[in-house]
Amino acid sequence: MTSSAPLPLPGRTNTLVIGGRMEADRALLVPRGELVRGCAHALAEKLARLPADTARVDLDMSGVHFMDTAGLEFLDVLRDHGRRRSVPVTATRWNGQPRRILELAGLDTADPLRRPAPEGASARAASAVSLERAERLHTLQAEVEQLRQAIASRPVIDQARGVLMATYGCTSDEAWHILREASQLSNTKLRTVAAALTACAAAEGTPPPPEVRTALTRALARRRS
Repeated sequence: MTSSAPLPLPGRTNTLVIGGRMEADRALLVPRGELVRGCAHALAEKLARLPADTARVDLDMSGVHFMDTAGLEFLDVLRDHGRRRSVPVTATRWNGQPRRILELAGLDTADPLRRPAPEGASARAASAVSLERAERLHTLQAEVEQLRQAIASRPVIDQARGVLMATYGCTSDEAWHILREASQLSNTKLRTVAAALTACAAAEGTPPPPEVRTALTRALARRRS
């Protein structure tokens, strides 16, 4: 049985699917996809369907390839389940970008649920910890937003590379360098250059702005020389 979270962006095809199995009284859950908005609800539904005599819950996170701040809510749901049921819970085998998010949040990348809260800390120390956590979360949110923009831009950039490859017989890497150089020469965002090029290639396309057209011409000339 699986649980799914809603898609984070239009046109995205990756949902969160939580598979799993019981090994005696241990539940091994295997999320696959993205920890985004709705993932905490998907996990809560999955946990609610576990047998009443489940003695521990372990999550293998190796199949999760993207995570935003909603992933912290996902971890909170798992932690709360362990507290309410008085059972050990773990979330291990983090990789790639989700592991980076855990680092930014100041969590243990081996198992973010393993790290205990500081005990006996003074109010001043606790305040400093809270401030540091807030700063890390701000950095985390900024990095996730950059990733979202990169993901959203990828289709049009790939299309523009295809246009260059088909028109000028260049390789994928050469097309990438041409786009990047045109972006730098025209002081225009890479995605804007790519969108202008793909629009020009359409059946009733419009030519790129003069500065972009000039930059593309110069970048192409350099690659051919």
